[in-house]
Amino acid sequence: MITETYTLEVNDLTVQVVRKRIKNLRLGVYPPEGRVRVAAPWHLSEEAIRAAVLVRLQWIKKHQQNFARQDRLSPREYVSGESHYYLGRRYQLRVYPTTQAAHIACQQGYYLDLHVREGASRDHKARVIEDWHRQTLKERIPALIAHYEPIMDVRVAEWGVKRMRTRWGTCNIRARRIWLNLELVHYDVECLEYVVVHEMAHLRERLHNDRFKGILDQAMPDWRAVRAVLKRGVPLATSEPTGG
Repeated sequence: MITETYTLEVNDLTVQVVRKRIKNLRLGVYPPEGRVRVAAPWHLSEEAIRAAVLVRLQWIKKHQQNFARQDRLSPREYVSGESHYYLGRRYQLRVYPTTQAAHIACQQGYYLDLHVREGASRDHKARVIEDWHRQTLKERIPALIAHYEPIMDVRVAEWGVKRMRTRWGTCNIRARRIWLNLELVHYDVECLEYVVVHEMAHLRERLHNDRFKGILDQAMPDWRAVRAVLKRGVPLATSEPTGG
């Protein structure tokens, strides 16, 4: 079946549109990020597709909120013994009191040691870990961009890391700026690599069409397998913590 795939911006939504030989429009919202997808017949105009999305906007938002409430990871209390994902592996958290600046260390490939002041609040411990996650991600991104710029014949002018509810990354084509989701720090480094490549590919092709997929195929041949990990919504644990 011949299809055409592209994205459509409707209000603050990014909608994936797939045109194919069907009779009626079909709209769905998919976990884990609340991705919106419309399958539309060839004869339907873009205005009609946009109108159909707007009519169902409240329904779409409701489903996205439900997905957002279903954390990919169980709620964290930041206490010793808890499991935390970091770069695709599961670590056991150990919390230690310190009179020095709060910091984190990975130990023996199994433990994540959080050093904070005695009696530190849950929110404070969460901020320490989030700041560490952000720094970890920022340290890895420049090398990935530098590696793929000559391969893909593109140039990224600016990049950043932020929390995003419904997307793993975004690309502002005009500004040549990409954003990466902070949640990627929980996944294997190949997942970060895939999202970087995906967003850089948009600098050559705006739509998610066959040309776009061809660009990904050339730059990162196994991108489909890596994307499947992200679609699962839970990081793969390649090793388990042991001991107490």
